[in-house]
Amino acid sequence: MTVRIRAHHLLCMLTYVGKGYSGAFTANFDKIVERLGNGEDLILVTGPDDICAPLLADKNEHCFGQSVVERDENAARAVETLLGRPMRPGERFSLDGEWLARMRKAFAAGATRQPCEGCEWHDLCTEIAGKAYQNTRLAIEAPKPRP
Repeated sequence: MTVRIRAHHLLCMLTYVGKGYSGAFTANFDKIVERLGNGEDLILVTGPDDICAPLLADKNEHCFGQSVVERDENAARAVETLLGRPMRPGERFSLDGEWLARMRKAFAAGATRQPCEGCEWHDLCTEIAGKAYQNTRLAIEAPKPRP
């Protein structure tokens, strides 16, 4: 399977420590970072994604809001600039340890933080990045040797 991810969640997953909007949200996010850490591919999508899923029963949820759409657009540009590869809806890729280290370094340095302005989690994410991403839940397993 493939995990559906909106662009700004590429940044959110860097600092995810198990806090979120509800118990269902964090349980779902835990499963997603585990899947990604185990090598499952992701595809960039427009609008609500697999991380948003527990919140989507409420059509007034922020996941549908214009500010989040703008955050996605800004995140896509920031990540695209950093990685030098397209970050548009429909792009498929998998994460690896090099990707995670590069993204976290840029995030901690502020290079990809502009999309996070106005986010309610901004201060928490700043604190986590400042503490070298201690207790974050996204871990990328090393590739398994082929027989």
